[in-house]
Amino acid sequence: MPLRIDGPHRRYNPLLDEWVLTSPGRLDRPWQGQTEPSTPGARPAYDPECYLCPGNRRAGGAENPRYDGTFAFDNDFPALGRLTVGARPPTDGMLRADPVSGHCRVLCFSPRHDATLATMAPPEVRATVDAWCTETERAAAREAIRYVQVFENRGDLMGCSNPHPHCQIWAVDHVPSVPSRKLAAQGAYHDAHGSDLLGDYLEVELAEGERIVLTNDGWVALVPFWAIWPFEVMVLPRRAVGGLVELDEDDRRSLAEIVAELTARYDALFACEFPYSMGWHGRPAGGHADPAWRLHAVYYPPLLRSATIRKFLVGYEMTAEPQRDLTAEEAATRLRETPGRGAGPGARDS
Repeated sequence: MPLRIDGPHRRYNPLLDEWVLTSPGRLDRPWQGQTEPSTPGARPAYDPECYLCPGNRRAGGAENPRYDGTFAFDNDFPALGRLTVGARPPTDGMLRADPVSGHCRVLCFSPRHDATLATMAPPEVRATVDAWCTETERAAAREAIRYVQVFENRGDLMGCSNPHPHCQIWAVDHVPSVPSRKLAAQGAYHDAHGSDLLGDYLEVELAEGERIVLTNDGWVALVPFWAIWPFEVMVLPRRAVGGLVELDEDDRRSLAEIVAELTARYDALFACEFPYSMGWHGRPAGGHADPAWRLHAVYYPPLLRSATIRKFLVGYEMTAEPQRDLTAEEAATRLRETPGRGAGPGARDS
Protein backbone atom coordinates (compact mmCIF):
# COMPACT_ATOMS: atom_id res chain seq x y z
CA MET A 1 0.00 0.00 0.00
CA PRO A 2 1.59 3.33 -1.02
CA LEU A 3 2.53 5.59 1.87
CA ARG A 4 0.53 8.81 1.65
CA ILE A 5 1.34 11.72 3.95
CA ASP A 6 -0.64 14.97 3.99
CA GLY A 7 0.49 18.18 5.65
CA PRO A 8 3.97 19.21 6.78
CA HIS A 9 6.21 16.34 7.86
CA ARG A 10 9.84 15.22 8.05
CA ARG A 11 11.33 12.40 6.00
CA TYR A 12 14.37 10.37 7.01
CA ASN A 13 17.33 9.82 4.69
CA PRO A 14 19.06 6.61 5.83
CA LEU A 15 21.96 7.11 3.40
CA LEU A 16 23.10 10.29 5.14
CA ASP A 17 21.39 9.84 8.51
CA GLU A 18 19.56 13.14 8.23
CA TRP A 19 16.01 14.47 8.06
CA VAL A 20 14.27 16.56 5.40
CA LEU A 21 11.35 18.87 6.18
CA THR A 22 8.58 18.51 3.58
CA SER A 23 6.01 21.31 3.35
CA PRO A 24 3.30 20.49 0.78
CA GLY A 25 1.31 23.51 -0.33
CA ARG A 26 4.11 26.09 -0.15
CA LEU A 27 4.14 26.22 -3.93
CA ASP A 28 0.73 27.89 -3.72
CA ARG A 29 2.23 30.99 -2.14
CA PRO A 30 2.63 34.04 -4.41
CA TRP A 31 6.09 34.39 -5.89
CA GLN A 32 7.83 37.76 -5.94
CA GLY A 33 11.37 36.50 -5.62
CA GLN A 34 14.23 36.25 -8.06
CA THR A 35 13.72 34.84 -11.52
CA GLU A 36 16.53 33.66 -13.77
CA PRO A 37 17.05 34.50 -17.43
CA SER A 38 15.48 31.97 -19.76
CA THR A 39 17.68 29.58 -21.70
CA PRO A 40 19.57 31.40 -24.49
CA GLY A 41 18.99 30.61 -28.15
CA ALA A 42 20.39 27.72 -30.12
CA ARG A 43 24.15 27.18 -30.03
CA PRO A 44 26.24 26.46 -33.11
CA ALA A 45 27.53 22.94 -33.72
CA TYR A 46 31.03 24.39 -33.59
CA ASP A 47 32.20 27.47 -31.68
CA PRO A 48 35.65 28.80 -32.61
CA GLU A 49 35.87 30.46 -29.17
CA CYS A 50 35.07 27.28 -27.22
CA TYR A 51 38.10 25.70 -25.55
CA LEU A 52 36.45 22.26 -25.65
CA CYS A 53 35.53 22.08 -29.34
CA PRO A 54 37.68 19.90 -31.64
CA GLY A 55 40.82 21.55 -32.99
CA ASN A 56 40.56 24.58 -30.71
CA ARG A 57 43.23 25.78 -28.32
CA ARG A 58 42.44 25.42 -24.63
CA ALA A 59 43.04 28.12 -22.05
CA GLY A 60 46.14 26.30 -20.84
CA GLY A 61 47.68 26.40 -24.30
CA ALA A 62 47.17 22.78 -25.43
CA GLU A 63 45.36 22.16 -28.70
CA ASN A 64 42.46 19.72 -28.83
CA PRO A 65 42.64 16.96 -31.43
CA ARG A 66 39.91 16.93 -34.06
CA TYR A 67 38.03 14.27 -32.12
CA ASP A 68 34.80 12.78 -33.46
CA GLY A 69 33.54 10.94 -30.37
CA THR A 70 34.26 11.36 -26.68
CA PHE A 71 37.45 13.14 -25.65
CA ALA A 72 39.14 13.14 -22.23
CA PHE A 73 42.14 15.13 -21.06
CA ASP A 74 43.88 16.24 -17.88
CA ASN A 75 42.27 19.39 -16.50
CA ASP A 76 44.42 22.40 -17.36
CA PHE A 77 43.46 24.09 -14.08
CA PRO A 78 43.03 21.18 -11.64
CA ALA A 79 41.63 21.57 -8.15
CA LEU A 80 44.00 18.83 -7.02
CA GLY A 81 47.58 17.86 -7.81
CA ARG A 82 50.40 15.65 -6.61
CA LEU A 83 51.35 16.07 -2.98
CA THR A 84 54.67 17.80 -2.59
CA VAL A 85 57.19 16.80 0.06
CA GLY A 86 56.89 18.89 3.19
CA ALA A 87 53.42 20.14 2.29
CA ARG A 88 51.71 18.94 5.47
CA PRO A 89 49.68 21.85 6.91
CA PRO A 90 50.20 22.74 10.56
CA THR A 91 47.74 21.22 13.04
CA ASP A 92 47.14 22.68 16.46
CA GLY A 93 44.37 21.32 18.68
CA MET A 94 41.02 22.13 17.13
CA LEU A 95 42.61 23.73 14.07
CA ARG A 96 43.09 20.62 11.96
CA ALA A 97 44.27 20.37 8.37
CA ASP A 98 45.43 17.47 6.25
CA PRO A 99 47.35 17.41 2.98
CA VAL A 100 45.43 16.20 -0.07
CA SER A 101 46.44 15.02 -3.51
CA GLY A 102 44.63 13.76 -6.56
CA HIS A 103 44.08 13.96 -10.28
CA CYS A 104 41.45 15.85 -12.31
CA ARG A 105 40.19 14.97 -15.79
CA VAL A 106 37.66 16.50 -18.18
CA LEU A 107 35.50 14.32 -20.44
CA CYS A 108 33.73 15.79 -23.47
CA PHE A 109 30.65 13.78 -24.45
CA SER A 110 30.55 14.91 -28.08
CA PRO A 111 32.47 17.05 -30.58
CA ARG A 112 29.28 19.06 -31.18
CA HIS A 113 29.07 22.26 -29.16
CA ASP A 114 25.26 22.18 -29.31
CA ALA A 115 24.81 18.55 -28.20
CA THR A 116 23.34 17.37 -24.90
CA LEU A 117 22.75 13.91 -23.49
CA ALA A 118 19.06 14.59 -24.10
CA THR A 119 19.59 15.09 -27.85
CA MET A 120 22.57 12.85 -28.65
CA ALA A 121 21.94 9.66 -30.63
CA PRO A 122 21.75 6.43 -28.59
CA PRO A 123 25.22 5.22 -29.72
CA GLU A 124 26.69 8.56 -28.60
CA VAL A 125 25.08 8.30 -25.17
CA ARG A 126 26.36 4.74 -24.92
CA ALA A 127 29.86 5.97 -25.78
CA THR A 128 29.58 8.47 -22.92
CA VAL A 129 28.59 5.70 -20.50
CA ASP A 130 31.57 3.64 -21.69
CA ALA A 131 33.84 6.64 -21.14
CA TRP A 132 32.52 7.10 -17.57
CA CYS A 133 33.47 3.50 -16.86
CA THR A 134 36.86 3.65 -18.58
CA GLU A 135 37.90 6.93 -16.97
CA THR A 136 36.81 5.67 -13.53
CA GLU A 137 38.85 2.48 -13.93
CA ARG A 138 41.94 4.37 -15.05
CA ALA A 139 41.63 6.91 -12.25
CA ALA A 140 41.14 4.23 -9.58
CA ALA A 141 44.31 2.47 -10.75
CA ARG A 142 46.47 5.48 -9.99
CA GLU A 143 48.75 5.25 -6.97
CA ALA A 144 47.23 6.12 -3.58
CA ILE A 145 43.75 6.89 -4.99
CA ARG A 146 40.92 6.10 -2.57
CA TYR A 147 37.88 7.55 -4.33
CA VAL A 148 36.85 8.56 -7.86
CA GLN A 149 34.05 11.11 -8.33
CA VAL A 150 32.39 11.50 -11.72
CA PHE A 151 30.20 14.61 -11.83
CA GLU A 152 28.50 16.86 -14.37
CA ASN A 153 27.41 20.45 -13.83
CA ARG A 154 24.93 21.45 -16.49
CA GLY A 155 23.79 25.03 -17.03
CA ASP A 156 24.69 28.48 -15.76
CA LEU A 157 22.58 27.98 -12.62
CA MET A 158 24.92 25.18 -11.56
CA GLY A 159 28.06 27.20 -12.22
CA CYS A 160 28.94 25.52 -15.49
CA SER A 161 31.51 27.70 -17.24
CA ASN A 162 31.12 26.15 -20.72
CA PRO A 163 27.94 24.77 -22.36
CA HIS A 164 29.89 22.25 -24.45
CA PRO A 165 28.64 18.83 -23.17
CA HIS A 166 31.18 17.55 -20.67
CA CYS A 167 31.76 16.25 -17.16
CA GLN A 168 34.70 15.93 -14.78
CA ILE A 169 36.43 13.05 -13.04
CA TRP A 170 38.28 13.79 -9.81
CA ALA A 171 40.39 11.05 -8.21
CA VAL A 172 41.44 11.75 -4.62
CA ASP A 173 43.60 10.14 -1.95
CA HIS A 174 40.79 10.04 0.60
CA VAL A 175 37.08 9.22 0.79
CA PRO A 176 35.23 12.59 0.69
CA SER A 177 32.66 13.59 3.28
CA VAL A 178 29.41 12.62 1.51
CA PRO A 179 30.60 9.21 0.22
CA SER A 180 32.13 8.60 3.64
CA ARG A 181 28.76 9.12 5.32
CA LYS A 182 27.10 6.85 2.77
CA LEU A 183 29.78 4.22 3.32
CA ALA A 184 29.15 4.23 7.07
CA ALA A 185 25.36 4.08 6.69
CA GLN A 186 25.40 1.26 4.16
CA GLY A 187 27.95 -0.68 6.19
CA ALA A 188 25.91 -0.39 9.39
CA TYR A 189 22.74 -1.45 7.57
CA HIS A 190 24.45 -4.48 6.04
CA ASP A 191 25.83 -5.51 9.42
CA ALA A 192 22.34 -5.29 10.95
CA HIS A 193 20.28 -6.85 8.14
CA GLY A 194 22.64 -8.91 6.00
CA SER A 195 21.53 -7.11 2.83
CA ASP A 196 22.38 -3.84 1.12
CA LEU A 197 20.45 -0.72 2.09
CA LEU A 198 19.81 0.58 -1.42
CA GLY A 199 18.81 -2.85 -2.68
CA ASP A 200 16.15 -3.15 0.03
CA TYR A 201 15.08 0.45 -0.56
CA LEU A 202 14.72 -0.22 -4.29
CA GLU A 203 12.41 -3.17 -3.57
CA VAL A 204 10.16 -0.89 -1.49
CA GLU A 205 10.06 1.75 -4.22
CA LEU A 206 9.27 -0.78 -6.96
CA ALA A 207 6.48 -2.24 -4.83
CA GLU A 208 4.91 1.19 -4.17
CA GLY A 209 5.55 2.68 -7.60
CA GLU A 210 4.60 6.26 -6.72
CA ARG A 211 8.11 7.71 -6.86
CA ILE A 212 9.29 5.74 -9.90
CA VAL A 213 10.06 7.87 -12.98
CA LEU A 214 11.52 5.36 -15.45
CA THR A 215 12.53 1.70 -15.48
CA ASN A 216 14.09 -0.76 -17.86
CA ASP A 217 15.63 -4.22 -17.57
CA GLY A 218 18.75 -2.93 -15.81
CA TRP A 219 18.01 0.37 -14.07
CA VAL A 220 15.42 2.37 -12.16
CA ALA A 221 15.17 6.17 -12.04
CA LEU A 222 13.17 7.44 -9.07
CA VAL A 223 12.60 10.51 -6.93
CA PRO A 224 13.99 9.50 -3.51
CA PHE A 225 11.51 9.50 -0.64
CA TRP A 226 13.90 11.91 1.15
CA ALA A 227 14.70 14.15 -1.85
CA ILE A 228 15.73 17.74 -1.12
CA TRP A 229 15.81 19.34 -4.57
CA PRO A 230 12.39 19.72 -6.26
CA PHE A 231 12.99 17.26 -9.11
CA GLU A 232 15.86 15.31 -7.61
CA VAL A 233 16.35 11.83 -9.10
CA MET A 234 18.37 8.79 -8.09
CA VAL A 235 19.36 6.19 -10.69
CA LEU A 236 19.88 2.67 -9.31
CA PRO A 237 20.94 -0.62 -10.90
CA ARG A 238 18.54 -3.53 -10.42
CA ARG A 239 21.41 -5.92 -9.72
CA ALA A 240 23.87 -5.49 -6.86
CA VAL A 241 26.85 -3.74 -8.41
CA GLY A 242 29.30 -1.58 -6.53
CA GLY A 243 30.85 0.69 -9.14
CA LEU A 244 30.96 1.84 -12.74
CA VAL A 245 33.93 -0.43 -13.44
CA GLU A 246 31.73 -3.47 -12.68
CA LEU A 247 29.07 -2.72 -15.31
CA ASP A 248 28.77 -5.30 -18.09
CA GLU A 249 27.55 -4.78 -21.65
CA ASP A 250 23.86 -5.12 -20.76
CA ASP A 251 24.26 -2.74 -17.79
CA ARG A 252 25.85 -0.09 -20.00
CA ARG A 253 23.28 -0.43 -22.77
CA SER A 254 20.33 -0.09 -20.41
CA LEU A 255 22.01 2.74 -18.48
CA ALA A 256 22.47 4.71 -21.72
CA GLU A 257 18.72 4.32 -22.38
CA ILE A 258 17.78 5.58 -18.91
CA VAL A 259 20.18 8.56 -19.05
CA ALA A 260 18.96 9.63 -22.49
CA GLU A 261 15.30 9.41 -21.54
CA LEU A 262 15.67 11.04 -18.10
CA THR A 263 17.57 14.05 -19.44
CA ALA A 264 15.05 14.43 -22.28
CA ARG A 265 12.19 14.53 -19.77
CA TYR A 266 14.05 17.06 -17.68
CA ASP A 267 14.33 19.33 -20.74
CA ALA A 268 10.68 18.81 -21.64
CA LEU A 269 9.40 19.55 -18.11
CA PHE A 270 9.89 23.32 -18.38
CA ALA A 271 10.80 23.47 -22.09
CA CYS A 272 14.41 24.46 -21.45
CA GLU A 273 17.87 22.97 -21.15
CA PHE A 274 17.29 21.75 -17.61
CA PRO A 275 20.20 22.58 -15.29
CA TYR A 276 21.44 20.04 -12.78
CA SER A 277 24.43 18.67 -10.94
CA MET A 278 24.85 14.93 -11.43
CA GLY A 279 27.24 12.63 -9.63
CA TRP A 280 28.04 8.92 -9.51
CA HIS A 281 28.59 7.33 -6.12
CA GLY A 282 30.51 4.07 -6.34
CA ARG A 283 32.38 2.15 -3.71
CA PRO A 284 35.81 3.48 -2.68
CA ALA A 285 38.74 2.46 -4.86
CA GLY A 286 41.02 -0.41 -3.94
CA GLY A 287 40.32 -3.46 -1.83
CA HIS A 288 37.65 -6.06 -2.48
CA ALA A 289 34.03 -5.66 -3.55
CA ASP A 290 31.89 -4.33 -0.72
CA PRO A 291 28.51 -6.15 -0.52
CA ALA A 292 27.09 -3.22 1.44
CA TRP A 293 27.60 -0.64 -1.33
CA ARG A 294 25.32 -0.29 -4.37
CA LEU A 295 26.30 2.05 -7.18
CA HIS A 296 23.94 4.97 -7.76
CA ALA A 297 23.77 8.31 -9.52
CA VAL A 298 22.15 11.44 -8.09
CA TYR A 299 20.69 14.34 -10.08
CA TYR A 300 20.19 17.64 -8.25
CA PRO A 301 18.28 20.16 -10.43
CA PRO A 302 17.54 23.60 -8.94
CA LEU A 303 14.42 24.57 -10.93
CA LEU A 304 11.26 24.79 -8.84
CA ARG A 305 8.26 26.22 -10.69
CA SER A 306 9.44 27.04 -14.21
CA ALA A 307 12.52 27.62 -16.33
CA THR A 308 13.06 30.96 -14.57
CA ILE A 309 12.26 30.19 -10.92
CA ARG A 310 14.75 28.16 -8.92
CA LYS A 311 14.89 26.58 -5.50
CA PHE A 312 17.20 28.31 -3.02
CA LEU A 313 18.76 26.51 -0.07
CA VAL A 314 18.73 29.44 2.35
CA GLY A 315 17.31 30.45 5.70
CA TYR A 316 15.85 27.39 7.40
CA GLU A 317 17.69 25.06 5.02
CA MET A 318 21.07 26.56 5.93
CA THR A 319 20.47 27.07 9.63
CA ALA A 320 18.26 24.11 10.59
CA GLU A 321 17.72 21.29 8.08
CA PRO A 322 16.86 20.78 4.39
CA GLN A 323 13.29 21.64 3.34
CA ARG A 324 11.31 21.04 0.15
CA ASP A 325 8.09 22.55 -1.15
CA LEU A 326 6.49 19.70 -3.09
CA THR A 327 6.37 16.04 -2.22
CA ALA A 328 8.59 13.46 -3.87
CA GLU A 329 5.43 11.77 -5.13
CA GLU A 330 4.25 14.90 -6.97
CA ALA A 331 7.68 15.44 -8.50
CA ALA A 332 7.83 11.84 -9.70
CA THR A 333 4.34 12.06 -11.18
CA ARG A 334 5.22 15.20 -13.15
CA LEU A 335 8.42 13.67 -14.51
CA ARG A 336 6.71 10.38 -15.27
CA GLU A 337 3.91 12.09 -17.20
CA THR A 338 6.24 14.43 -19.12
CA PRO A 339 6.75 13.19 -22.69
CA GLY A 340 10.33 12.18 -23.35
CA ARG A 341 12.10 11.09 -26.47
CA GLY A 342 11.62 7.31 -26.05
CA ALA A 343 15.26 6.25 -25.83
CA GLY A 344 14.76 2.84 -27.36
CA PRO A 345 12.43 -0.01 -26.46
CA GLY A 346 14.02 -0.62 -23.07
CA ALA A 347 13.27 2.69 -21.34
CA ARG A 348 9.68 2.90 -20.16
CA ASP A 349 7.46 4.47 -17.57
CA SER A 350 6.93 2.51 -14.41
